[in-house]
Amino acid sequence: MMKYLILAIAIICEVIATSALKASEGFTKPWPSLIVVAGYGIAFYCLSLTLKSIPVGIAYAIWSGLGIVLVSAAGWILYKQKLDAGAIVGMLLIIAGVIVVNVFSKSEAH
Repeated sequence: MMKYLILAIAIICEVIATSALKASEGFTKPWPSLIVVAGYGIAFYCLSLTLKSIPVGIAYAIWSGLGIVLVSAAGWILYKQKLDAGAIVGMLLIIAGVIVVNVFSKSEAH
């Protein structure tokens, strides 16, 4: 279970970093830029730890799928970006895909 906690930390840090990327305005704002660099550093370090026990395809599917949904939610909340019906349906399909991978996958070490 610890491997999924570390993966969750990686995803959260990646979402924070990606959200700060917009606020960094092309790395012209120092504090958001620092958050971007630190967030991605922690995210990739934690992701690398999970790859010791979770197959890379499974880990990346979870990482990217949840990352897309959470970054979209952060954009909606923090930057008032609109999500249309197509975007919402697409994200629901991504969540469904992550669930299918986790529940039905027989991948090694999963």
